[in-house]
Amino acid sequence: MTRLQPINPETATGKTKELFNAVQGKLGAVPNMMRTMANSDAVLEGYLNLSGALSKGKISSRTGELIALAVSESNNCDYCLAAHTFIGEKLLKTDAAVLEAARAGESSDAKTQAILKLAKTLVSKGGLVNDEDVNAAKTAGVTDAEIAETVAHVALNVLTNYFNNTANTEVDFPAVAAL
Repeated sequence: MTRLQPINPETATGKTKELFNAVQGKLGAVPNMMRTMANSDAVLEGYLNLSGALSKGKISSRTGELIALAVSESNNCDYCLAAHTFIGEKLLKTDAAVLEAARAGESSDAKTQAILKLAKTLVSKGGLVNDEDVNAAKTAGVTDAEIAETVAHVALNVLTNYFNNTANTEVDFPAVAAL
């Protein structure tokens, strides 16, 4: 049972309505996570702003989704696993085996593998990575900008994982269980 009640887009007003209109225009719907985040305009706006900024970064949308799956698996977030699997498969046309491998922090591409390993390490170490962790990514060809963006992607996904796990957000995507 959800712990925080989602806001109905049809009855929303003010800043919430404005944010919902932007989401609706971009996605064609307002997912339950965003409806639930809208209990605080600041939370929803912060999430949308960071997500929007990262979509313009050096890390591709596909790799961003793979990071999201790796982090969501680490944090046992059923909502985010379902959402990012759906986005990866349906919108980015990524093979299901690639998505599942990412959940374990694995990739057949060496650079993507290094990014996913760094993401999983950031989560497991609570952000307290060391020189060896960062140098392993650099040795695989990950740039300083991509390392910075990996940290930001991890932070964004920790936010959504913790939020959805706390709110017990109703999953409105095809269900995906943690490994």
